[in-house]
Amino acid sequence: MNARASTLGDGTRTSLLSSKGRGWKGFGAEVVSISAGTHRIPAAEQHRIGVHIGKPIRANCICDGRRHARIQTHGDADVIPAGMDGQWSDDSDCTVLRIWIDHAFAASIHDQLELKPSRAAFPMRLQMRDPRFQHLAWGLQAELQAEEASDSLFAESLCTAMVVRLLGSVPSLEGKRRALAPKAAARVADFIESSLDRRLTLADLASVLDMSVPHFKALFRETFGVPAHRYVVQRRVERAKALLSSGAHDVAQVAFETGFAHQSHMAHWMNRLLGVSPRELIKSRPRGA
Repeated sequence: MNARASTLGDGTRTSLLSSKGRGWKGFGAEVVSISAGTHRIPAAEQHRIGVHIGKPIRANCICDGRRHARIQTHGDADVIPAGMDGQWSDDSDCTVLRIWIDHAFAASIHDQLELKPSRAAFPMRLQMRDPRFQHLAWGLQAELQAEEASDSLFAESLCTAMVVRLLGSVPSLEGKRRALAPKAAARVADFIESSLDRRLTLADLASVLDMSVPHFKALFRETFGVPAHRYVVQRRVERAKALLSSGAHDVAQVAFETGFAHQSHMAHWMNRLLGVSPRELIKSRPRGA
């Protein structure tokens, strides 16, 4: 995406990377270059998180009627709930990973976890230092930097985990994990096999077993040994390999029928998981196949 600049207060912001066009639903992210100066951020319908990237800076802000002064270091996060505005003043240029989460996306996870209504809203947090949250944030940043994105299930998994982390301790997720029953595992595996030609979400997969997304994520990994997004992309690659090896379809049609965004997306994952390209697979077919 081309960089774009916008003026906010006395400073400017330039978008360096964005999730626009990646198929993420209910959330998004971008890496932003922010110039020194004052930036007034209006209230929004989404929850917003800003994760500082790079060298420390001196930052001052006015948020929720309170003034805050601090040294913002790499990985420090500001969490601004939906409906809250603020003003930030930075003494030097900086780079920030901006993440926004629709209220409906966060509320759905809250409801699925059956938490008390009082825990439905994110509290404002400034200079949050949480290693687990940082790990998830850097995962989203890596997705923005990747020339070929992973299946959108991966980004959805990261954002779901972020919301769970921000909601605090969840007793139902802290007990001993167990695996899916064999029949349940077979049902979700069959559903994935029959749906590889379309975009899948965690909600789609969890609904097969009438289960909440957070619980489904944990139990799927325990059962299959890999996260749901990884399993789906592996099955897409195996299906693509079989179709290409059969010689019944061309590369573009195979990419479409296995749910990849385009031919190069399929080629990226085939190279990564199988160590061969679609072209190499076609060349290795027996004559007459």
